[in-house]
Amino acid sequence: MKLYDISQELFHGRVYPGDPAPEYERILKITEGAPCNLTKFNMGAHNATHLDAPYHFYENGITVEQIDLVRCVGPCTVISLSDYTLEELQKVLKVCNKRLLIKGKDTVTLEHAKLFNNYGILLVGVEGQSVGPEDAPIPVHLELLGKEVVLLEGLVLDEIVPGNYFLSAAPIKLGKCDGAPCRAILLDFDETATCNS
Repeated sequence: MKLYDISQELFHGRVYPGDPAPEYERILKITEGAPCNLTKFNMGAHNATHLDAPYHFYENGITVEQIDLVRCVGPCTVISLSDYTLEELQKVLKVCNKRLLIKGKDTVTLEHAKLFNNYGILLVGVEGQSVGPEDAPIPVHLELLGKEVVLLEGLVLDEIVPGNYFLSAAPIKLGKCDGAPCRAILLDFDETATCNS
């Protein structure tokens, strides 16, 4: 078994334009005579590697602590969208795992999002800080979050070969929040596994 950390380091990770950047302050220091080191921090709910909850775009949508963790933990498939036409992608979606990670800079379009919903995808993960086109991400978010698809954003998949893995990407349990950071990891139980198409 091999384990891959597919998360960004929070304080040096990417920040979506307009979001607050995370920062920390050491409020107790052993070097200054304190009995321990203690840190406080401020951040946005969508910094670095994080999940979007439906409440991010739906006023009556579920919040982070209400997400069914089955959507965030379990078998997943890593693919590159650019490897497939829409017709070929449908064949992949028939046989792949219901948690789908998109490798590379491929853009999830509204057509992709509708296909994901048609095939019951539970989670969509991307390397970018937002699912969908950078200049118009809202329609893709609305399509997926409207079906309570978990959006896992800000992944690091450089070293990941497309194929089947086990994903653990549970969010921090932030009550009433629209998003939350997570430590996303992949487990490869069979390093020869590939996505069936």
